[in-house]
Amino acid sequence: MTPEEEAELARRRKQRNYVLGGILIALAVLFYAITIVRMKI
Repeated sequence: MTPEEEAELARRRKQRNYVLGGILIALAVLFYAITIVRMKI
């Protein structure tokens, strides 16, 4: 594999990690919000 291909793979992997991290944070915020709403009822 050429260095250019490896750099492209690393870039894609990093981008996918950011997307997955964003989804995890969004889920954590969602569960937190649901918990707060349920406590107020």
